[in-house]
Amino acid sequence: MKKLVLQVATFLSALSCFGSVNATEMRTPLVPLPSISDFTNGDGWGVGIGLGVEYETAYEGSDEFEFEIDPAGGVQWRTGEHLFFWAGEAIGWRTLAKDVWLFQASVGYEEGREEGDSEDGRLDGLGESSSGVTLLLEVRHVLAEDWRYFLDGRVLTGEIGTLGIFGAGTCLGCQPNGTGWEVGAVVTFHDGKLANRDFGVNTRQSIDSGLPETDVDSGYRSTGFNVNYRNYLNESWQIFGEALYEIYGSDVSDSPISRNDYEAEIGVGFTYVF
Repeated sequence: MKKLVLQVATFLSALSCFGSVNATEMRTPLVPLPSISDFTNGDGWGVGIGLGVEYETAYEGSDEFEFEIDPAGGVQWRTGEHLFFWAGEAIGWRTLAKDVWLFQASVGYEEGREEGDSEDGRLDGLGESSSGVTLLLEVRHVLAEDWRYFLDGRVLTGEIGTLGIFGAGTCLGCQPNGTGWEVGAVVTFHDGKLANRDFGVNTRQSIDSGLPETDVDSGYRSTGFNVNYRNYLNESWQIFGEALYEIYGSDVSDSPISRNDYEAEIGVGFTYVF
């Protein structure tokens, strides 16, 4: 995994040198953060279409890894400091307040885990975990000029339970057009419903799977580290990359569903911006 991350980072750095010569400097995103895409060029409609390839754990707590191809981009409409977007299975709104606060609200769909997600049969007898509509509320606060340092807080809640995420990040070499590197660290907490959806084993599941019955308490879930990258290869083509490493707390890693005490993923992709 570490070797793969290094190879992708080297590849992205090489493209960064190429992109710095050919990239447009005209685009003016809502905030200059690589993790917050803005295809609108300051106002009106913006559309981006692309694909990304991820190498990631097969499910929460898995020791199996797999490649997955996902669509990238989205449809956006911006007026002033307000941006409305549709991306994947989420639709939402972002706004910038006083140049130092970024607020976001979005509605999405969270898919559940299936027994077939484990090719080694580690999930046999557990059935399918719940899926449902979720509401994401997020706020970011800038601590230095050009969003060089910022604090981040998110709450994801819905039929599947509630997840709280609190963190901080830094933007390295970020440009006004929203390109550069972003590095962050977060701490996550979950309620009992979400904890047992992902890592609990009820009586019926215990009988069917042979795993010990397990009830996971609400509270601390994990500590994570993430890297985001975005760059223009020319006026329309973007390359992006991301990597995540999440270390579980003892209550989660002690679950019989957890075959590893961490989750990891790395991805790279391209987007064509109209």
